[in-house]
Amino acid sequence: MKNWQKITAATLSVVLTASTAYASLEDDKAGYDKKAEELKGRSAALQSKIESLSEEKRQIDEEADAAIAQHKELKAALDETVERMDKNESRLKEVEADYDKKSTKLGKRVRDIYVNGQISYLDVLFGAKDFSDLMTRMDLLKKVIKQDYDLVHLVLDEKEEIETTQKSLEKDRKARAEQELKARQAREIMEEKVRKRKAIIDQMKSDKATVDRQYDEMLAASKQIEDMLRRSSMANLPAPVGGGGGNGSMIWPVGGTITSEYGWRTHPITGTRKYHSGIDIGADYGTPIAAASSGTVEYAGWISGYGNTVIINHGGGITTLYGHNQSLAVSVGQSVSQGQTIAYCGSTGNSTGPHCHFEVRQNGSPVSPHGYL
Repeated sequence: MKNWQKITAATLSVVLTASTAYASLEDDKAGYDKKAEELKGRSAALQSKIESLSEEKRQIDEEADAAIAQHKELKAALDETVERMDKNESRLKEVEADYDKKSTKLGKRVRDIYVNGQISYLDVLFGAKDFSDLMTRMDLLKKVIKQDYDLVHLVLDEKEEIETTQKSLEKDRKARAEQELKARQAREIMEEKVRKRKAIIDQMKSDKATVDRQYDEMLAASKQIEDMLRRSSMANLPAPVGGGGGNGSMIWPVGGTITSEYGWRTHPITGTRKYHSGIDIGADYGTPIAAASSGTVEYAGWISGYGNTVIINHGGGITTLYGHNQSLAVSVGQSVSQGQTIAYCGSTGNSTGPHCHFEVRQNGSPVSPHGYL
C-alpha cells in the first residue's frame, strides 16, 4: 500500500472514530438532559406535594372557621327571634287578660248608662246646696268623666297593642321558619367542614406518608426562613437597649406544657429520626402570645408549614419565631417590647392542635431555646 493510501486510511479511521465518539457524546448529552428534565420534574412534583399539605389544611381551616362563624351568626339571629317571640307571647297574654277585664268594666259602665240613662251634669251641679257642695260635686264629676275617658282610651290602646303584637309575632313566625332552615343548613355545612378538618388532622397524626410530607414541608420552610434571615439587612443589627435576647434574658411566649422538645427525636409513626427546630408549648385557642424579648418584627404572615407566623429580630443575629398562630397582632417593621402581645394561639399550618411553636435562631440557624429562656 502506498504512503498516501496509508495516510488516507489512517485519517479516515480517525475521522470515523471521532465521529463515533461525538455521536456517543451527543447521545450521552441527550441522556443526561433527559435525566435532568426527569429530576427537575420530580423536584417540582415534590415541591408541589410539600406545599400542598399546608395549603390544603389552610383552605380547610379557613372554610371550617367561616362555616362556624356563619352558623354562629345565623344561630344568634334565630335565638334573638325566638327570645323576642317568647317576650311578645308573654306580653300578649298579659295585655289580652287586662284587655278582657277593662272591656268588661267598660261594657258594664255602658250598660249602666243605657239602663239608667245619662246623668245630667247640669242637674248634678244645680242640685248643690251651697258653693262648697258645688265645688265637691264638680270635682267628683271631673273624676267620673276622666275615669270614663281613661278607661275608653286604655281599652283602645290595649286593643292596638294586641293587634301590633300579633302582627309582629306572625312576622317573626315566618322569619323563624326561614332562619331555622338556614341555621340547619349552615350547621350541616359546618359539621362537614369540621369533619374534613378532623379527617386531615387525624391523617396528619397517623398516616406515615402524610407525616413525611409534613416533615419535608417544615424542613423546606425552615431552610427558607434561614436563607431569608441570612439575606436580611436587619440580621446584624445591634441588640436593642433593654433586651436583645441574650442568654437567659427571654421570657416564655405563653404559659403551658412543652408538648414537643427541640432537637432530634424518633417519630412514633414513621420510626425515623426527625429534627424539630423549636419547642411546642401547649395553649388554648386565642391565648395571647408574648414577645420573648424586645425587638423589631422581621416577618408577620403565612409561611408554608408554620401557618401564621411572627419573626422578631432582637439584634446581634438573634431572632425568635412564633408559629401556628390563629391570628397576628403585629406587622413588619413594628418595634415590640418584651411581653407585648404579638399574636394569638392557634393551629394553622401543619398542626394537629392549638400550640405555640417557638424557635430561637442565631444568624438564621435554629438553636435550643432553653439556653435563652
